[in-house]
Amino acid sequence: MPVEEKERPQALVSVPADDPQPPKKPTQEQDKVAKAREELKKDSDELNEEDATLKGELEMLVERLRESDTALYRPALESLRTLIRTATSSMTSVPKPLKFLRPHYADLQKIHASWPDVAPAQSTSQAVVDSASAAVGAVASAVGLGNGAAAGEGEAGKDAAAAAAASQDDKKVPSSVTDKGLFADILSVLAMTYSDSGKRETLKYRLTGGSEEDPGVWGHEYVRHLAAEIGEEYDGRVDKGESTADLLALGLRLVPFLLSHNAESDAVDLLLELEAIKEIVPFVNANTFSRVCLYMVSAVSYLTPPDDVEFLRTAREIYKKHNRYTEALTLALRLQDPEAIKADFDAPTNPVMKRQLAYILARQQVDIKDEDDETLREILNNTKLSEGFKRFGAELSVTEPRSLDDVYKSHLEPGRAPATVDSAKQNLAGTFVNAFVNAGFGNDKLMVEAEEGQSWIYKNKDHGMFSAAASLGLSLLWDTDVGLSHIDKYAYASEDHIKAGAMLANGLIHSGVRTEMDAALALLSDHVESPSVQLRVASIIGLGIAYAGSQREDLRDLLLPTLQDSTVSMEVASMAALALGFIFVGSCDEDVALGVAQSIMERDEAQLKDKWGRFLALGLALLYLGRTEQSEATVEVLKTIEAPLGKVAIALVQMSSYAATGNVLQIQQLLQAATDHLDPEKESDLHQAMSVIGIALVAMGEDVGSAMALRQFNHLMHYGEPVVRRAVPLALGLLSASNPVMTILETLSRYSHDNDLEVATNAIFAMGLVGAGTNNAKLAQMLRQLASYYAKEADCLFMVRIAQGLVHMGKGTIGVNPFHTDRSLVSPVAVCGLLATLVGFTDTRAFVLDKSHWMLYFLTMAMYPRFLITLDDQTGELLPTSVRVGQAVDVVGQAGKPRTISGFQTHTTPVRLGHTERAEMATEEYIPYSHVLEGYVMLAKNKGYEKGEDGGEAMDTGK
Repeated sequence: MPVEEKERPQALVSVPADDPQPPKKPTQEQDKVAKAREELKKDSDELNEEDATLKGELEMLVERLRESDTALYRPALESLRTLIRTATSSMTSVPKPLKFLRPHYADLQKIHASWPDVAPAQSTSQAVVDSASAAVGAVASAVGLGNGAAAGEGEAGKDAAAAAAASQDDKKVPSSVTDKGLFADILSVLAMTYSDSGKRETLKYRLTGGSEEDPGVWGHEYVRHLAAEIGEEYDGRVDKGESTADLLALGLRLVPFLLSHNAESDAVDLLLELEAIKEIVPFVNANTFSRVCLYMVSAVSYLTPPDDVEFLRTAREIYKKHNRYTEALTLALRLQDPEAIKADFDAPTNPVMKRQLAYILARQQVDIKDEDDETLREILNNTKLSEGFKRFGAELSVTEPRSLDDVYKSHLEPGRAPATVDSAKQNLAGTFVNAFVNAGFGNDKLMVEAEEGQSWIYKNKDHGMFSAAASLGLSLLWDTDVGLSHIDKYAYASEDHIKAGAMLANGLIHSGVRTEMDAALALLSDHVESPSVQLRVASIIGLGIAYAGSQREDLRDLLLPTLQDSTVSMEVASMAALALGFIFVGSCDEDVALGVAQSIMERDEAQLKDKWGRFLALGLALLYLGRTEQSEATVEVLKTIEAPLGKVAIALVQMSSYAATGNVLQIQQLLQAATDHLDPEKESDLHQAMSVIGIALVAMGEDVGSAMALRQFNHLMHYGEPVVRRAVPLALGLLSASNPVMTILETLSRYSHDNDLEVATNAIFAMGLVGAGTNNAKLAQMLRQLASYYAKEADCLFMVRIAQGLVHMGKGTIGVNPFHTDRSLVSPVAVCGLLATLVGFTDTRAFVLDKSHWMLYFLTMAMYPRFLITLDDQTGELLPTSVRVGQAVDVVGQAGKPRTISGFQTHTTPVRLGHTERAEMATEEYIPYSHVLEGYVMLAKNKGYEKGEDGGEAMDTGK
């Protein structure tokens, strides 16, 4: 029907200037039309002949749609469709047909509304829904997504895709689509340039038209616009409880186009909004899966439950589908799903790939209990770790033991008097420094290779002898064969302190290493019931460190009676709870949780106020490490405990549950608890210190959250209570362990001169933690200056020496950061070690600076070599090869194949890797079995390389 002149928009009617009756105010839509027509009129004088012809043709086609002759509609609509699709434009301009048709959009809407519905038997929306599954399958098949041959594969693929699109344009619209349906499709495209925000007319007309054509034929911008509106509409319908089936069906039709046009992130985002991320699996092919999974895994930190777990599970399914075993296993470990871990470990048939997977499991200290293969058992048990580490040290020429003078470099300390007083405190510091610096090499001069009767142990007094004897375990770390014989001579000493130190040393050498003999259990279990408190504590903690993460039921049966015995001291009960927490970390073990909770409830208030109570709570918290909502029932039980320890336990359990997740809500809760102003004389404020450490624990591993946490810590140092200020340096140390970021070091350096000496000592220790195993020269200089500054302050000087020992840990080859495998996995056992140490520092004077300095050995659980060792897949022997090592670069969502490292240097393996460094193969001579070059990596000879060809992907390392 032709539109009458009186129906024209009011804004186009001229009004004389002196008219006493002003016109009605035009609507927003009329304003838009008027403005568009004025712009077009202004530009019409500048149109060239070709554009003027196009403009005239489009206006003629619009006029035909106004005619009463229905026979003209289909040719006019098809002409409009062809003109719009074949139009080209630059990236920054609107295609000319859309620009010329924009002023007519409102008129075209009215024309469309006036046409009668001549629809198929069922409604349009229902037709879309019913045909969705068939359409999705057809589209996936058409672009080669169901099998290996993907659309857009190389230049030939692009040409084929372009040809297919051109042939699609030449086809007539299927007769099943009515004229009104085709008209709706055209309006859907025009709506991109016109529609008001909130109306979602691009989506509205797409659903109304019911076209079964691929939406991608209208171009990339149309698909993106449609995807955005689908997401908005979905949220609105979910809020109202309406059906969303048609939106999901349409969304799934957009996914193949987005994936085949380098818009993987848009496809993932769309399915996230539609709550259907699982549906992406059949659409992903060999060319797109790596980019899709990289984006999905990187997005996990920013998602709320249950989307985060759903993303990890879906990415794992994609990796499994494409035989990417190491990536799939890594995600199974992140999910802490024992069944998935076992399934991924058993998936490859290639024995070399299974060995590579075993190395990944060994690094995470996850054991596959029923594995009978001797080679795999050896790898899973880490029995060759000591041998590999010493070989690595020999390659770097750092096997020679370092003396205390080599570490302190006292002659460089400004204003230092040449004579130094030999005191018990400084000898004790020397014990720890010697142990940390020479850890793992088994040849230090003070303990291991000391002459008979000249051992450093006898230069310490009483409880100092305990730590000195225990330091043998650190010097001989991971070397269970040689270590046991060295320690044995002290196990029968007359002094209980030395005997207890030998018990702890037996536990330390087994940290992260399993033996078939179970020597640690055999040697320590007899002393769990010892009448001597020191022997009892040493054997219990030794067992906890030796079997951390093993979840062995026989150890639960051994330690639970001690925990539940209300007659034992709080020290023994707390250490039993802590050891059980180490052994069953992240397991949510009900028996242990019940045992700890009962122990807390059965003790009187005076006992619960004891300084050791915090470790009772920590043992319970470690059971839920990384388990998010699974701790809620336990938290509810803890709320019934009125003693101050109840609040401490709640804070520890909640922060452990969300460790390294970056959960913003948990960080806000912890921050709120830390900022409350309490009267320490009336109520305990220990839970505030835990909350501060908890902020770092939850935020670590995620860059944005870590940066935000740093700002919060700055505020807490200015306005927080003393207990909060003392915990802030510890939180900074946890946030950046073995990662000496200069801004954090400078902040800690300021805090190390604080008026509150507890703040200062904690800051000094945190400096050591941040620089642990890095040999950082700037930090070493800072510590030498502090040694001079605190020369007359025994406690602070003791802590400076400890920090110096940490910085040179393993002579720069061992780190304590819990993140590994390109910072994608966090080691629960390493977190145990760090957290237990920091909880000890929440009252430094009562523990580390008193008689419990042995708590520094908790760090042993977090210690691991920072190496890359490449092995031959045929012999399993060391295979030196060239690798590039540089700073890791985030390449998520970047186009093409960007470099993943920057500022690299080329080395020959084995090489040392920093926390933020990444390695990649320098040549294509060998193909790695692992997706990350870190730790032990198996290499296969690239057969194509010998011919001068790139056979990089030719070999299937999976089967």
